[in-house]
Amino acid sequence: ISIIGAGSWGTALAIHLAGNFNQISLWVYEKELCDTMTRTRDNVWFLPGHSLPKNIHPTSSLQSAVEGQSLILLVVPTHVIRQTLTQLKPFIEKGCLVISASKGIENDTLFTSHQITQDVLGPNTRTATISGPTFAKEVAEGVPSALLASAENLETARQIQELFTTDKMKVFANNDLVGVEIGGALKNVIAIATGISDGLGLGYNTRAALITRGLVEISRIGTELGAKPETFYGLTGLGDLVLTCTGDLSRNRQLGIQLGQGKSLKEITENMKMVAEGVLTVKSAYSLIKKFNVQAAIMEETYRVLHENKSPGQALKDLMKVEISTEFAGIKGLE
Repeated sequence: ISIIGAGSWGTALAIHLAGNFNQISLWVYEKELCDTMTRTRDNVWFLPGHSLPKNIHPTSSLQSAVEGQSLILLVVPTHVIRQTLTQLKPFIEKGCLVISASKGIENDTLFTSHQITQDVLGPNTRTATISGPTFAKEVAEGVPSALLASAENLETARQIQELFTTDKMKVFANNDLVGVEIGGALKNVIAIATGISDGLGLGYNTRAALITRGLVEISRIGTELGAKPETFYGLTGLGDLVLTCTGDLSRNRQLGIQLGQGKSLKEITENMKMVAEGVLTVKSAYSLIKKFNVQAAIMEETYRVLHENKSPGQALKDLMKVEISTEFAGIKGLE
């Protein structure tokens, strides 16, 4: 298998998969980091203290990483997927399966990761997604966890399920690829919102309300895009949402906390080594809300705090004034 991207998640997945594959090529964007990882067997920048097994081979060459491989795991931030795939395209084997582990929605096209992949590599490219409630650090440590493998063809999802399952990782399969990718992306926006709430010093009631109503907003947008409503009540919806909104290892939650405490977005992101996907995803969420005329007040107010300099306190006041309806209004299949 070739893993493209050696941030914390790419490195953790490489460590997790080391017992299931004879050889893992791990593409590292930063040449300096690649050299250090090869020498010390430690990703000192993004996942320090977790030794790389001997069958993981870091490389800074995309060509050597993917040439001859039938399985590629893409673990780069969503906003660089298109650029990375364009560079990979000349070296990818025909019939190769490209699995994405990224969680975001491209701003300009509003494509999810598998749609970007097919746009760059061709509509017949075999694509899939791996997603779920997992922090990189805990996966690297072997904490019992669960993931979801999704592909439009359920047999493909089951193949990935078999490849990714270990005694520490249960992997489930489904064929709602759009739903899985939308759930994985939009939960980051709600995580920022709950972080803002915690940063403002509000209570557990507020957090629970934001998580629950946030899930409704994710479901409204997802079902407009053709997703199955039940997908959002599984691992990649409710599961990932709860983890990211409550776990201290969540970068999106931590960013929200600092916003709630009065720091500016620029100030926060300048000091972040790793990407908080929700900052860009909230732009895509806002575009989808307008495109489908969906009620998603939590995401709208989060967008205004992040990108229109609205004060978190005012956003909360405006959120409490939003007209209410029945609990599942606007979710296709549940209305």
